[in-house]
Amino acid sequence: MRKLLKFGLKIGILIVAVIFISNVYVEQKAKGKTYNSVNDIPYNKVGLVLGTSKYVASGRVNLFYQFRVNAAIELYKAGKVKYIIVSGDNGTKNYDEPTAFKEDLIKGGIPAENIYLDYAGFRTLDSVVRCKEIFGQESVTIISQQFHNKRAITIANAKNIDAIGYNARDVGGNSGTKVKIRELLARVKLSLDLLFHKQPKFLGEKVIIPD
Repeated sequence: MRKLLKFGLKIGILIVAVIFISNVYVEQKAKGKTYNSVNDIPYNKVGLVLGTSKYVASGRVNLFYQFRVNAAIELYKAGKVKYIIVSGDNGTKNYDEPTAFKEDLIKGGIPAENIYLDYAGFRTLDSVVRCKEIFGQESVTIISQQFHNKRAITIANAKNIDAIGYNARDVGGNSGTKVKIRELLARVKLSLDLLFHKQPKFLGEKVIIPD
């Protein structure tokens, strides 16, 4: 029993250490690269909105979604991006994150012809890598909540993409806390993905975004 307790303690310490190191790694790589004000953020031709579901299980609008929509509209109207790529999950006929975003971005005043959809953004890594490999962007402004932007910027840095982040409003309460706890584990997964050179689930034909 004592040996089992010692073994369990060692495993627990290892897990905590891996989470800590992964978190520090992301924070360092993204340091100084996220912005809260449209007045301060530099211009990029393209903004990359990271997908999420429009609704939560209760049927209410997902605030992470709504605040990303708002942030993308703010950035576009401030003249800090010319085009928007919405990258999200469209794994089934009944689940289509990119199209939902596009509809709300158009309602917010962004012309349809300035919005490009990436239906294979199943994970943050896929969205970031496909932004370069499919849409040809080596410089991009990522649009999501700050904690998510930092992880995406870390991926971009590893893939030789010059990325900054525009921070959508954060979400508080229980839902915000749960997401941030999951983010700690996502950063561990990120470290493993980069270590083992994980690639997107799909690539495909290139899409040309005009100047």
